[in-house]
Amino acid sequence: MKFLFIHQNFPGQYLHVIRHLIATPGNEIAFITEPNQNHIQGVRRLNYQLGELQEANVHPNIRDLNKAMLRADQVARLARTLKSLGFTPDIIIGHHGWGEMLNLGDVFPATPILGYFEFYYQTAGTDVGFDPEFPTSDDQFPRIRAMNAVNHLALGLNQHGQSPTVWQRSLYPEWAQKQIHLLPEGVPLEICKPDPAVRNEPLVLDKFVVNPADKLVTYVARNLEPYRGFHTMMRALPDLLRSRPDVKVVMLGGDDVSYGARIANSSWKDFMQRELAGQYDASRVLMPGQVPYNVHVRLLQRSDAHVYLTYPFVLSWSLREAMACGCTIVGSDVDPVREFITDGQTGVLTPCLDPKLLARRVLEVLEDRKLSKRLSTQARAFAEEHLDMGGYLAKYEALIAELTGRPVAPAKVKKPRVKRAA
Repeated sequence: MKFLFIHQNFPGQYLHVIRHLIATPGNEIAFITEPNQNHIQGVRRLNYQLGELQEANVHPNIRDLNKAMLRADQVARLARTLKSLGFTPDIIIGHHGWGEMLNLGDVFPATPILGYFEFYYQTAGTDVGFDPEFPTSDDQFPRIRAMNAVNHLALGLNQHGQSPTVWQRSLYPEWAQKQIHLLPEGVPLEICKPDPAVRNEPLVLDKFVVNPADKLVTYVARNLEPYRGFHTMMRALPDLLRSRPDVKVVMLGGDDVSYGARIANSSWKDFMQRELAGQYDASRVLMPGQVPYNVHVRLLQRSDAHVYLTYPFVLSWSLREAMACGCTIVGSDVDPVREFITDGQTGVLTPCLDPKLLARRVLEVLEDRKLSKRLSTQARAFAEEHLDMGGYLAKYEALIAELTGRPVAPAKVKKPRVKRAA
């Protein structure tokens, strides 16, 4: 089969899917994206550049839509080039968030499109207004509603969609949910798995040493920012570190902002470190930025308590990975997390914005070994039952076959048995 993938940040959500498909003889994959350093052997990659934006006369509330239209034009141009070279995909798969796929039905009218519907923006009940420290005035509501313009244009294509969680799919209007398949994402369980041996020797990162006797508290986010509860985690450090001198904390995440407001001429990490200067022992806390995947997994395997905080928003892959590694998880008591963490069973839940209670909940699982072991075991069991990568890829293949009317992998033909002469 021929596949055309679209995502402005190659490979986006499609790393494991593409690796699986490219391993099947006869499959061809083209991927349209913006330039970056990522590479997958066997994928024909086509890069587009957005160029300089002319936004002087564009209404502020539709600047995202303006950018989406420009992306759609660029992607359609590259798609026409592919078509002229003889590449007509059997299916187009991509993320609808940036508008890139909106014009592809004009280029390949007979090709089914499977689009990733990640989040439907709302003015109440999700991330907006959740954190009183960062209020949203009602004059921002028109801008927030306008952020769904691409969602509605994509749904208007009358094609097919996917969402990774029940909660994310439920945010879309009822009439739209009929187009969106629930396709829970998987984790490589053979990589993300418990490894008790990691506790037998010191773990060293950038001269920061976690000894076997230390209690390690971990926190992971793509970027250290309030949307992922970074400010709450930082404000929990004084109580947490004061209560137990054997605790060390490693917090992974970059200094950029993925969601929410930026700070002028600073990062949220610097801002929070200034706010809390002198209130906790900084020598026991490491914030090394983003690290290689194997280091990320090793930290999760060594973790004694893993903190996952988020607003009611798109769930991070790191929560799934932490469950697969058998972490004892202290998570935000919000709808997207409750889909994975049942309080007292697969982890413990705590209010996302209460640092003192967060510190207490972390201390509880550090001090109660039986509770910690039970939560760890049941988190891994949940991952094995619900987050298996093989099961996810099989469901993905089945959906592709349903939409295209063709199997992803050709049926194996049994070779005729040859009778040997007596």
